[in-house]
Amino acid sequence: MHGSAVIIGAGIAGLATARGLLGAGWDVHVLERSPGLPRTGTALGMWPEAMRALDRLAVGEQVRADSVEQRGARLLRPDGTEIAHLGPERTGRLVPRPALLAALAEGLPPDVIAWNAPVADHGVLPAADLVVAADGVHSPTRATLFGVAPRPLGTVAPRPLGTVALRGTVPGPADGTTETWGPARLFGITPHDAERTNWFASVRADVLDSAGSGRTDPQLLRRLYGDWHPAVRRVLDALGDTPIDRRTLLDVPPLPSYVSGRTVLLGDAAHGMAPNLGRGACEALIDATALVSALTAAPDMPGALRRYDAARRRPTIRTVRLARLANGVSTARHLLPVRNVVVAAAARWS
Repeated sequence: MHGSAVIIGAGIAGLATARGLLGAGWDVHVLERSPGLPRTGTALGMWPEAMRALDRLAVGEQVRADSVEQRGARLLRPDGTEIAHLGPERTGRLVPRPALLAALAEGLPPDVIAWNAPVADHGVLPAADLVVAADGVHSPTRATLFGVAPRPLGTVAPRPLGTVALRGTVPGPADGTTETWGPARLFGITPHDAERTNWFASVRADVLDSAGSGRTDPQLLRRLYGDWHPAVRRVLDALGDTPIDRRTLLDVPPLPSYVSGRTVLLGDAAHGMAPNLGRGACEALIDATALVSALTAAPDMPGALRRYDAARRRPTIRTVRLARLANGVSTARHLLPVRNVVVAAAARWS
């Protein structure tokens, strides 16, 4: 089956879908409200199934060349002692977000993406055989499709997780991958590339509010993590004036469908999730290839979209729930010794 598709959003899900549909012979146009691809961004985890999706999109080798391999990780206490070790069988890759987006965009015809082209928020979708909503966790399209009956207004709005993330990169290579769990907060360190370290912090929102009055983000980070183990302090000492991304963490509640008529939701628009499992970008790539496969295999649009919804909705809703649980467990306030024992036991059995 072939046809015309308008894709709303030129993020990971949107560009991957555009690439896949163009390869399948579709006429594709992408509408993106920003002026161009981002030039900064932290590292994203690419698990094996995401790499297989990238191979299907003919960019796997380029992403491998622009990424670093991740073999295992350690969960630590603030003093640096180990809670658990996730072995080298858990192998993935870490790729900077700008490199991933550039790989997905490379080779697309120049007229495919319309930059500075927001979709008017008045409930009128673009004209095409297929509309792909890849417009992020705050998706206006999701609200248009599912924000009214049979659901009460507002129930598809993103849900706060009660945590805030701060993240960035600093000069110098990282010595492996660690995530350190303390009371109501965590601090993660991964490689970014051969010359930079990727870091991320997650803090319960009320703790951040009480500690942050009158402080800049670097000052706040030093207050919250300044007495943690040397690897964390090394990152804090290297912050300088490097950019810090701060955002309230959200996820998307379970939807009755990812499809409405000729419109389909992908990526964060469908199943935005907590970052704790490192699955958000992976699921967006799998969405894109699943949609292209469904459109290629089914003889008609309704059948193809039903196939996509059946393949992706239940697994991603489950992942959203697990990511929400992981977010709460990793930033727990109480019973931390019990939590650590349980997590260590689970790691040994996994």
